Amino acid sequence: MSVVAEKPVILAPIRDEEFAVFQAMIYEQTGISMSAQKKSLVEGRLAKRLRHYGFSGYAEYISLIKNRSKVAERQVVIDMLTTNETSFFREQRHFDFLANEVLPKHGHGNPYRIWSAASSSGEEAYSMAMLLADKHHPERWDIMGTDISQQMLERARQAFYPLRAAEKIPANYFNRFCHKGEEGVFQIDKKLANKVIFKSLNLNGQWPANMGMFDLILLRNVMIYFDQKTKQALVEKILQHLRPGGYFMVGHSESLNGVSSAVEMVKPAIYLKP
Repeated sequence: MSVVAEKPVILAPIRDEEFAVFQAMIYEQTGISMSAQKKSLVEGRLAKRLRHYGFSGYAEYISLIKNRSKVAERQVVIDMLTTNETSFFREQRHFDFLANEVLPKHGHGNPYRIWSAASSSGEEAYSMAMLLADKHHPERWDIMGTDISQQMLERARQAFYPLRAAEKIPANYFNRFCHKGEEGVFQIDKKLANKVIFKSLNLNGQWPANMGMFDLILLRNVMIYFDQKTKQALVEKILQHLRPGGYFMVGHSESLNGVSSAVEMVKPAIYLKP
């Protein structure tokens, strides 16, 4: 008896009004403004979920995620549509500035606290951890990474990465703080990884009351996705958690010009809170 293979579901193209639903959802949940040029990206990334449910069009999927009980599926949409590009020791001049001009001046009072505000899969936070473990007293620092994507947070906590991701990690740091595994992966040393805490946080949502204060806050290559109003509100909120004398770092293509006057630029993309 022959078996007839099932025909794959043919998806209808996403319509403008359907794309607008996802535009509004992402803006409301994350503050990210998706331009019309992102329509094909949304269509491509969500196609897998439509096939998972056997849907032939995006209207069916929209009806599903609008169901109040489908909180987990709405999180899937956020995970799939938010950009998570990151790398180890990205924008090296920030690390050089900390190593040469900031950490040598930090005394032995309170622990030096760093907040990686959009930590994605953890590369930024672990890069900072390697730097502090090398340049600062081993027990005098703490790092917190936050992200809206549960998928990225889980990857960060596991601390496994493909070997190709280690390209910019200094060789001496890799030898000290990383361990090669099988099948082309490496893991961050557990002792170091345990010093970094990852938490779920929507930057444009409600924050916990116990956030605390930080000496350095990183919000790099994130604001390029926000409109001016969202940038201003977010930066004002973030700076409330930056200690006087602390630093706020943004991406090399970003600026606080017209966003905030509460901090002073000391170098491009590096700001000091008086």
